Amino acid sequence: MSITSTGLNADVYRDIPASIAVENKGVLAKDDFLTLLLVELQHQDPTEPMDSEKILSQTSQLATLEASENTNSALEELAASLGSSQQFSTISAIGKTADLGSDAISLDEGANSTFEVYFPSSIEQGTVNVTDMDGNLVKGIEVGTNPSGVYQFTWDGTDAAGNAATSGIYRVNASYTDQDGVAQETRLGAYPIESVRFEGGNTLVKVGSNYVPLENIVEVY
Repeated sequence: MSITSTGLNADVYRDIPASIAVENKGVLAKDDFLTLLLVELQHQDPTEPMDSEKILSQTSQLATLEASENTNSALEELAASLGSSQQFSTISAIGKTADLGSDAISLDEGANSTFEVYFPSSIEQGTVNVTDMDGNLVKGIEVGTNPSGVYQFTWDGTDAAGNAATSGIYRVNASYTDQDGVAQETRLGAYPIESVRFEGGNTLVKVGSNYVPLENIVEVY
């Protein structure tokens, strides 16, 4: 926004509040603009008063600036309100299943890899299968008879022959039979949502034994 300073002299600048001079950042706020306009009116030459059209133009600019700031403030409040509403709506997802979108784990050769798998129904018998990225079976881990739930497994980093598997990315899936003798399948990366936590403006959901950011979840069902 430009401000016409026709008619301003040294006396005008001397009467401008110190806050404007000290905080000069190259941009005038609406309050600064109004102050300058009033000072200009006070010090105008009586023989050459300010053009009424100019006054109306500057007043119109001031009104536009005021409306713009009010709109921005309203939008910020609306965004904050929607963000808060969205956070609390996440609570309704408790008890549903969250999919993290990946069944992969990483392995450093010679090290162990610990992971968790969720079994939606009780387990009569089953196997957790570690495969390479081409789908080749690397190691099978037997699962005992257990109720449904999230279980933690540790892969010792060896293949079926007892040799150390090379460093890389592996996939984890499980096949099992439930208490009714029905074949079931599950995989790493899908867990029930146990709770929701709000921290520093972020929404975290508990899946398995960990809290993960809501944006890390690709699907809830």
